[in-house]
Amino acid sequence: MAFGTLYTYPGNPRSVAIRAVAKANNVDLDIEETVPEKGVSAEYLKLNGLGKVPTFVGADGYTLHEAIAIAIYITSQNEKTTLLGKTKQDYATILKWMSFFNSEVLTTLGGWFRPLVGRDPYNKKNVEDSSKASLKAVDVVEKHLLNNTYLAGERITLADLFAAGVISRGFQYVFGKEWRAANPNVTLHPPKKEAQPKAAPKAAAKPKAKAVEEEEEDEAPAAPKAKHPLEALPKATIPLDEWKRQYSNSDTPDALKWFWENYNAEEYSLWKLDYKYNDELTQVFMTSNLIGGFFARLEGSRKYIFGCASVYGVKDDSVIKGAFVIRGQEALPAFDVAPDYESYEFTKLDASKPEDKEFVNEQWTWEKPITVGGKEYPWADGKVFK
Repeated sequence: MAFGTLYTYPGNPRSVAIRAVAKANNVDLDIEETVPEKGVSAEYLKLNGLGKVPTFVGADGYTLHEAIAIAIYITSQNEKTTLLGKTKQDYATILKWMSFFNSEVLTTLGGWFRPLVGRDPYNKKNVEDSSKASLKAVDVVEKHLLNNTYLAGERITLADLFAAGVISRGFQYVFGKEWRAANPNVTLHPPKKEAQPKAAPKAAAKPKAKAVEEEEEDEAPAAPKAKHPLEALPKATIPLDEWKRQYSNSDTPDALKWFWENYNAEEYSLWKLDYKYNDELTQVFMTSNLIGGFFARLEGSRKYIFGCASVYGVKDDSVIKGAFVIRGQEALPAFDVAPDYESYEFTKLDASKPEDKEFVNEQWTWEKPITVGGKEYPWADGKVFK
């Protein structure tokens, strides 16, 4: 018999640590998928008056909401656990960091990434303000981890697990390569060790920099700006910008005719785009904003990509599809400039196959519905990256 039921949804950052600890402690939990954005029942509101997740209901009827409280309750079922610290000060520090990540990090991260992925209406000032607040909060963690292996004490605790679940949203959507390189302590936290090691050695003290008189100091030369990996390719016979001009300035049928007459499969490649989490899509305008956010983060590859992506379907029943032409033969060098590229699946197309060619035509004209899993979805909205 299960210890209880956890009401949450896949990937919910506040539930990651709860589920991890339950599994580690062999606490069997039934998971009841609950997505507040899609609405909750009157019965659920009796369990959680705000209709939020997570919520826990024990087999004995004990009901608990608020992520930190649930995480501590599940962790405490193992009386020998070290995840709650060894002293009262450890325990207080664990609560401090869990509260910090729950209120200061996740809240500001949400204000930053949610409009970018279409979950909230986009307002440039609000996104910029949330971005600054989020980076400021995470910088506090980066500085703490400079001289501390873990958030609380000398071994991994519930605080580290909770923090990892919360900050995962940042790595999923907005923390790109440059940010990760500049914030190695947060990026590599928690260390890849056993969940509860027998002993965690203190980090070796870093040697102090040798004092040097100011006039003798030499400034380190600025690091050269990293080149785009596709920049190493030889010059294309026909630049992609020429196709973009054709698409922008000609009637679509004429532009497509020009494209197929000039497409060089040795210099370029065609790719189908599929969103991996269509079951999470809700409002059509929010899904369209999600595509727009993804396109905004592709800016670093604008010279090497052209494509369209569209929303097909209606509210709470839609999919994202798209087609792109890129410089080179691999998708990753073109798309990994966007931190959320992993939310999409890229399938290479073959221009010699009539069905692949027709798919590209349909994606770039927005005139026909699309069939997925035997079900037809009407075209609803689309965006062009050029």
